[in-house]
Amino acid sequence: MTRRKWIVTAMALMFALGTLGAGLAAAGGHPQEKCPVMGGAINKDIHVDYQGKRIYFCCPACPDEFKKNPDKYMKKLEAEGVELENAPSGS
Repeated sequence: MTRRKWIVTAMALMFALGTLGAGLAAAGGHPQEKCPVMGGAINKDIHVDYQGKRIYFCCPACPDEFKKNPDKYMKKLEAEGVELENAPSGS
C-alpha cells in the first residue's frame, strides 16, 4: 500500500470511528458524573427530579440555577451522552 493510500485509509477510519462514537454518545452511553451547571463532580445528595429523570449537582447553589432554564441543561447532558437515572416513583 502506498503512503498516500495508507493516509487516506487511516483518515477514513478515524472519521468513521468518530462518527460512530458521536452516535453512541447521542444515544446515551454513560452515567452522569459531572454537574451540568458548574461541571464539578456530582454529589448524589444534591439533586432535582425533572421530567422523570434525576439530575445531580456539585453544590447546593446549582439546583436553583438549573431550575431557571432546565431545558438548556438537559440539552447539554444529552449532547454529552449522559444517560440519566430515572427518578424514583412518586417524585
